[in-house]
Amino acid sequence: MKPVLRDVLRRRLHRHERGGDAEQADGSDVVSTLAATLPTNRGAIETVTMPRQRHPAPIGFYHLEHTAISECACAGLACFAARADRPDRWQTAATQTPVLYCLGKCYDAPSDGAHDVRPHVGEHACQTVLLGNVLRGGVRDLPTYRRGGAALEKARQMAPQALLNMMEASRLRGRGGAAFPAGIKWQAVAGACAETKYVVVNADEGDPGAFSDRFLLEDDPFRLIEATAIAAHAVGARRGYIYIRKEYPDAVRVMSHALEQARVAGWLGPTLELELVVGQGAYICGEETSLLNALEGRRPEVRPRPPQISERGLFGAPTLVHNVETLCAIPWIVTHGAAAYAALGFSNSRGTKLLSLNSLFCRPGLYEVEFGISLADVVEQLGQGLRRGKLNGLMVGGPLAGIVPPTLLDTRLGYEEMQAIDCAVGHGGVIAFADDTSIPRIVAQVLRFGARESCGKCTPCHLGTPILAAMADAAANRLPVDADRFRRLIDALAATSLCGHGRGLAEFVQSVRRHYPSELQAWCD
Repeated sequence: MKPVLRDVLRRRLHRHERGGDAEQADGSDVVSTLAATLPTNRGAIETVTMPRQRHPAPIGFYHLEHTAISECACAGLACFAARADRPDRWQTAATQTPVLYCLGKCYDAPSDGAHDVRPHVGEHACQTVLLGNVLRGGVRDLPTYRRGGAALEKARQMAPQALLNMMEASRLRGRGGAAFPAGIKWQAVAGACAETKYVVVNADEGDPGAFSDRFLLEDDPFRLIEATAIAAHAVGARRGYIYIRKEYPDAVRVMSHALEQARVAGWLGPTLELELVVGQGAYICGEETSLLNALEGRRPEVRPRPPQISERGLFGAPTLVHNVETLCAIPWIVTHGAAAYAALGFSNSRGTKLLSLNSLFCRPGLYEVEFGISLADVVEQLGQGLRRGKLNGLMVGGPLAGIVPPTLLDTRLGYEEMQAIDCAVGHGGVIAFADDTSIPRIVAQVLRFGARESCGKCTPCHLGTPILAAMADAAANRLPVDADRFRRLIDALAATSLCGHGRGLAEFVQSVRRHYPSELQAWCD
């Protein structure tokens, strides 16, 4: 099949599955492409309407497709850490089907879909880059937002190459976990030779413990729309998608209304069309190639690379993917300049970072900090210490990011600095575990989560993680386990997993083993 025709059919499949296609319900776009591709004319092509049916393979993986979020309780790690505070709610979360791993309410854990309170929001930086409107309680109408700045208008008056240079000079790195330089991504997509390019917003904030993207989506939706439009202008994309997890129903509602306002006001339009897509509960969609498969109506499995998505991404076209926090820094950079942004932070970690503190802190909530702050200051100054017990460990950056022992709290928040202690900045979800939660039980909970959320693409992750989770459960309950088999499975995950999910689980266990050797001695030695 010719590449052009294939991509048209893929786009058509996507629009059908999202319920769209009102303008071209007769298939005229496909007919036109066939006529241009084959040695024939439009009149010689007959169209036949077939009954619509979605293949069941993708449906089975989206485990929240028929689930009302308001009826669910959260079984994520932040809720696990606070399970003693609301044991009945935790029991519901641990036994319900399907299991739901994060509602973005880690500041009020254990949480459920029926209850919510607004968290404390604070800043600890020389400049407030991201949380200005969140600190004010949110800006959800376009006229009010536009009175606060005009980054998009300024960007559209700039040459795309000038924007590309600005992004590189700002030294902004991706905030979703990989920390890849944003400017290099932009240059790669901009330099790709293709008529069609896409920009995709990864708002599938699935790491238990993180809720920063949720409040950017709910309280500052136009900042994200503006940032996406700026990025699209820079790389030459005319269509984009915002993929929001179903677990954030308020964010979906707010963003949907914001997009309507932006279209009516002509803020979007011919230069960029943005479509909102709601996820259905697959954690692995946080990985960008899985996310692209989901957008195409496929099972969200990881794609092997190369090719990179900057060359061949969504529907086979060059694609720029960023998470919400990364994009939301762009209007500030355009307004204040790359040098002003690069002046914030320290070492190779420039700018500011959002941190989500869980409910075990005396002052849980959402904070904007400059890179370089020590973890001790995060615990004592921002969080005001723990509500109860002693700190047993600090998880920063998601369930695969390792556990920082109390002896290493003098470590400064930075990508390379956290990597040096076998941990990670990740998405910035900070979960404190008190001494009522043992390290083996944390490891067992992480492996159980990892097994449940494996996409099944590669055998070591698909088959190995359930075995590891069962062994970790046994060890946490002081039952004997085959330590040699456990080690071999971890080594296989680390060496042969296709993506960061399996490798991350292995690295998590290896990190915990180094920092808490006596806790895991019976099942790792």
